[in-house]
Amino acid sequence: MEFTIRPIKEADRNWIPRFVREQWGAEFVVAHGVVYYPHELQGYVAEIDQKNFLGLATFVIENSACELVTLNSVHQGQGIGTGLVQAVAQRAVLAGCSRMWCITTNDNLPALEFYQKRGFRIIAVHAGAVERSRELKPSIPILGIDGIPIRDEIELELQLHTNSNGPVMITNAGKPA
Repeated sequence: MEFTIRPIKEADRNWIPRFVREQWGAEFVVAHGVVYYPHELQGYVAEIDQKNFLGLATFVIENSACELVTLNSVHQGQGIGTGLVQAVAQRAVLAGCSRMWCITTNDNLPALEFYQKRGFRIIAVHAGAVERSRELKPSIPILGIDGIPIRDEIELELQLHTNSNGPVMITNAGKPA
C-alpha cells in the first residue's frame, strides 16, 4: 500500500477530533493523569491522498524527552505505525530529545508487541493508574482487548541519537531500528 507521512496541517485539525473519537472513544485521551486533546498537539498523518487518512501520531516534547501521546493506524501490518513512529523519532532528535516514551495499558498486548519490536523497552508499570484516569475519563472501559481488565499503565521508552547521516532511532540493543 502506497502512502505518505507528513506533519499535521491546520486543515487536519478539523478531522482529527472525529478520528480520535473513533479510535479512543472521545476527542481526548488520558495518560499518567494528564488530559490531551490530540487535535491541539504536534503530529504526523499517514495518508493515501488528502481525503484518505490511514493513521495519526501525536506527541509532546518537553526538555529532552518526546512523549508519543497517540499512535493509530487503520490498517495493521502495512508499515503505517512504524512510519509514524520513525517520523516522530526524527522530529524528536532534531528537537534535541534523547528519548521517546509512551504509555499503553496492560490489556493492549498488540501495542506492547509493536513497541518492543521497534526497540522500546518497558521501563515502568504504574499499577492501578487506569482507575485514576477513569476519574478524568469515565468512558474508559473496565474490560479491554480479549476481555482483559484494564488496570495498569505500562510506560515504554526508546533511546534516540543522531549520526553523520542525521537522526536515527536506536533500539535498546544498540542497533539502528
